[in-house]
Amino acid sequence: MNHAGAAGLKDAKDRFVRTWGEMASQWGINKTMARVHALLMASDAALSTDEVMSALGISRGNANMNLRALVDWGLVRRVAVGGERKEYFQSEKDVWNMCCRIARERKKREIEPVIGALEECLREAGGGRDAAAFRRKLTDLLELVRLLDFVLGKLAQQEKNAVMPRVLTLMKAMG
Repeated sequence: MNHAGAAGLKDAKDRFVRTWGEMASQWGINKTMARVHALLMASDAALSTDEVMSALGISRGNANMNLRALVDWGLVRRVAVGGERKEYFQSEKDVWNMCCRIARERKKREIEPVIGALEECLREAGGGRDAAAFRRKLTDLLELVRLLDFVLGKLAQQEKNAVMPRVLTLMKAMG
């Protein structure tokens, strides 16, 4: 690749890292964690903590914390690099698998606790006449959140299944 092509690729990767971080923060995901994830997605080779720190201008503690979180989410894995004692990290490269893992984690961390809280609110609201309208709203909301939970659950199960991507592609073509 010539110098101009290499510079363009670096600029594109840098913009991707910034954009992924901004987008993720709009979804309530830590911006730095998303930038670390984007950097690893954009990299062909596994990166060390030092390389992540240098590329993103973040501290070792921040890099370690976010790399650990990404490993916990199943979006990044530790890899051995021959002859190296440092830890290296590599992102899941398959975007469908990545989407399924994110769906599984968001379901577990966000949707399931909301369902529990709404169920508790319904129990606490009581059965009196004054509570009827509030209970109806909670019931409707709980039904919607359970539907979202169901959809995310189905999505999370599809990691190794080619059916869901085809269904979504078909739905897109129909729309």
